[in-house]
Amino acid sequence: MTNKEFMLLEFLTSNYILFIQNIGGGGIALILLVVLLLFGGRKIPELMRGLGQGMKEFKDATNKDDDSKSDKTSDDKKSK
Repeated sequence: MTNKEFMLLEFLTSNYILFIQNIGGGGIALILLVVLLLFGGRKIPELMRGLGQGMKEFKDATNKDDDSKSDKTSDDKKSK
């Protein structure tokens, strides 16, 4: 990563973090209203269901990855 890319990344993340810290109840309501207008009431449950399934698959994949690492480590210890 070059210095320019790093500086840009640092600038973007710091501004987004500041924005998230200053959001209030009105801001959240506005975001929810925009999402409702963009996707409609019928589409939102489908989007949330897909998001939940994606999160579950990611969690399962990371757990499976951790299990395979721990199994490999225990196999290495047994062979010594």
